[in-house]
Amino acid sequence: MSKFEYLKLADTVAAEIANGALKPGDRLPPQRSFAYERKIAVSTASRVYTELLRRGLVVGEVGRGTFVSGETRRGITMPTEPRGARIDLEVNYPILPTQSAMIARSLAGLERPEVLDLALRHSTTTGTLAARTISAEFLSREDWTPAPDQLVFTANGRQCIAAALAAMVPSGGRCGVEALTYPFIKDIAVRLGVSLVPLAMDEHGVRPDAVQKAHRETHLSALYLQPTIQNPLGMTMPPARRADLLRVVEKLGLTIIEDTVYGFLDEETPMAALAPDSCITLDSLSKKVAPGLALGFIVSPPRLRERVMAAVRSGGWTASGFAFAAGQRLMADGTVAELSRLKRIDAARRQQMAAKYLAGFEVQANVKSYHLWLTLPPHWRSQTFVAAAARRDIALTPSTTFAVTPGHAPNAVRLALGAPSTEQLDLALRTLSGMLTAKEDVDTTE
Repeated sequence: MSKFEYLKLADTVAAEIANGALKPGDRLPPQRSFAYERKIAVSTASRVYTELLRRGLVVGEVGRGTFVSGETRRGITMPTEPRGARIDLEVNYPILPTQSAMIARSLAGLERPEVLDLALRHSTTTGTLAARTISAEFLSREDWTPAPDQLVFTANGRQCIAAALAAMVPSGGRCGVEALTYPFIKDIAVRLGVSLVPLAMDEHGVRPDAVQKAHRETHLSALYLQPTIQNPLGMTMPPARRADLLRVVEKLGLTIIEDTVYGFLDEETPMAALAPDSCITLDSLSKKVAPGLALGFIVSPPRLRERVMAAVRSGGWTASGFAFAAGQRLMADGTVAELSRLKRIDAARRQQMAAKYLAGFEVQANVKSYHLWLTLPPHWRSQTFVAAAARRDIALTPSTTFAVTPGHAPNAVRLALGAPSTEQLDLALRTLSGMLTAKEDVDTTE
């Protein structure tokens, strides 16, 4: 079958999805059965399914099959905008009841004309010396202190990822990532023309041998990793694994783009402390403070700083002067540190609630984290479970959102625990626990 003919068959299935003949949640037949029905080779059926996965029209779950996603656009499965669910366990921004009052106290006086006059002026990728000094001190750990001149700023954490990826991986190049990873890097990579290579993981994180294998087979330009409280699995890479991984990275001449946005919950030392010339460390204020008050930090090795600065400028990702002014105040007077301390307490409390209601189910969680990974019982599949939760006004994220390789998502969901009130969270966890046990709403298609 020619390329045109197999694409034409994929278009036929896409039309069946568009006109409602195949509905969201419907299970496609196994590829061998599909091949028999359409009178084509099994290898051709595999190419058709791969094309449908690439377009985002179907999702695959390991050991369960391929299902219509209901997504009609071409592209990859990505998180949507917040859906307005009454209880949001999808968006991972921890919010404390007292944080707005704390932020307001810190920012008092920022509205004065003479202060605003400075805050509203044009800013640069490196801010001011005061901004760099305050930020470097704020980011410091007991055994890691970045130099102020290593700092480059963006408007938020996602822009940090985009700038670092643009600086380190050329268009058409490849970046190694955890097989289940932060979803937005998938969209960022597509827009930059970068291919993501999934790296095998175990209970300690990315395996060093997986990095070697991927580099040998595909020639990586960099790695993007979340070594502390990984999203979505919640694991923190132990020191021995970090050391082993860094030995491989330095031997291969690679650079690690190290996302530490959840590092404040564990206060783990960044990998840059062990290999300052091999790591670009990323952080932001959005999780520590609030999503509406974001400032992104890139700590770059001196040899790469100009490249990172150029990427920020060309991407239009420079932070505003107001973000600098607000961020400096919040860091300098200890407000961010206090919010971080309170959120560590809050995260532990919410994990305890989750552990109580989800006891007996397969849960992967870090007691210091604001999210957990729930493997579903065999009678549920992730897309159906997410849809059933939505009918109860609870928003969850299916495993397909985090999978780098289409069709290789486990039968699981991520629960983000930080946004709802504790009363809402209690209700949501009780509801989900009941759903996991019950047989209603279950997809019975085989």
